[in-house]
Amino acid sequence: MSLHVLDHPLLQHKLSIIRDKNTSVKEFRELISEIATLMCYEATRDLPVEVCEVETPVSTAKVRKIAGKKLAVVPILRAGLGMVDGILTLVPSAKVGHIGLYRDPDTLEPVEYYCKLPKDIADREVYIVDPMLATGGSATAAIQFIKNYGCQHIKLMCIISAPEGISRVQTDHPDVDIFVASVDEKLNSHGYIVPGLGDAGDRIFGTK
Repeated sequence: MSLHVLDHPLLQHKLSIIRDKNTSVKEFRELISEIATLMCYEATRDLPVEVCEVETPVSTAKVRKIAGKKLAVVPILRAGLGMVDGILTLVPSAKVGHIGLYRDPDTLEPVEYYCKLPKDIADREVYIVDPMLATGGSATAAIQFIKNYGCQHIKLMCIISAPEGISRVQTDHPDVDIFVASVDEKLNSHGYIVPGLGDAGDRIFGTK
């Protein structure tokens, strides 16, 4: 599938603010949500539509509606939570699942500690969200967890990405479209994206 780098001016402007180390927790949190809304607009561009009729105050109009496609948003805890409300702004009927992963500080590999998904997750188009795509370990693990429930239509939405993470997801899950707002330079020795924006979870929740 494809890598989609979203370069809309509004996205890039908001991205410049969240990269700034002096941006407040409040503003950072709000901007993460706004960026998620803008990214969702692009990521849902290929949803199928059907033609139907509605009565306007003047006449009858042929209109297009989404053709019964059910959506699910699955944030990777905890930072992914910051993107959920922004997506639900556009698709309020979407169901929300949660996958809890943490990165082992020695191996940098993901460890699952929580997974709760809608019962009909296999019938939905699933959007896995996490602000950062670093090593790709958490993302590829989350995608596999979702696939284990029978899901066949999965997209990954991350705001900042590293080439290493993109490569891993594309290798492990070539059938999954990836949407990002930036492809940064590299990972450092601690697995952080350079130049990145630091730890997204800490900056969203004010824990550092």
